[in-house]
Amino acid sequence: MAAGDISCDPRDSHFNHGRGTRKNCHMLATSNLAVSMQPAAALILGDSQYENGTANAFQDSWTKNWGREELRNITYPSVGNHEYNTLGASGYFNFFGARAGDRDKGYYSFDLGSWHLIALNTGSNDRCKPLSCDENSAQERWLREDLKKSSAACTLAFWHRPLFTSGHHRGATEVRPFWRDLYNEHADVILNGHAHQYERFSPQNADGVADAQRGLTQFVVGTGGKNLTRFRGTKANSVVRLSDSYGILKLELRDKSYKWQFVSEEGKLLDSGEAQCHGKVQ
Repeated sequence: MAAGDISCDPRDSHFNHGRGTRKNCHMLATSNLAVSMQPAAALILGDSQYENGTANAFQDSWTKNWGREELRNITYPSVGNHEYNTLGASGYFNFFGARAGDRDKGYYSFDLGSWHLIALNTGSNDRCKPLSCDENSAQERWLREDLKKSSAACTLAFWHRPLFTSGHHRGATEVRPFWRDLYNEHADVILNGHAHQYERFSPQNADGVADAQRGLTQFVVGTGGKNLTRFRGTKANSVVRLSDSYGILKLELRDKSYKWQFVSEEGKLLDSGEAQCHGKVQ
């Protein structure tokens, strides 16, 4: 399962002892849903802990919802811009330790069943500072090599800021090199947060051109609990947009295919489908 933009700062006026209010800070409800799913892995799509990802906030908020024992050892985080409001995202890297990868990089990969999963780092702002997402940057070169070394039939990448979104944030064009690498190596799925809605795009390439044969399916799942925001129009290839429900993306990763369900905090099924993997080209 996957979600991003999750846990309110304990000083937030809506925190309410971790229980949240009617409209905000629903991280306990979504974590309860996550626990009930008994997932093999919990993919965190950035901005895990607001507002600044401090050590105290992780301890006083995150550990009481998504950091509970049932999820702790199956959590695979990616870093968001809010964590970088603390110098070097030190609160995030200190809390997650080795699970977050090298603290000077914040990107890593692992295998889950027949799938290869890749966590990337889109940094604090434009250009992915303090790192870079540019072509031939250290991170982009690592991604190319990691993809070439993998023999997995199916590939999923996850990070914080999406290239395509109909939400209030601009599309993060700086991550287009990631998209090109993933497309060239026949990857299948991209998961992002940052925009506080749920949105699914039909398969497309890095330039936003629909491609049913080789295109990547992008999900934006910024519905983990902090707050929700409205859409600002509709981007090309956007097929599902939900802005009034906190929830989780549940993924069933099969040998050569996958199934998805977006489930609200109340347990309602709001989007679902399945698709075949493209298959690794040798």
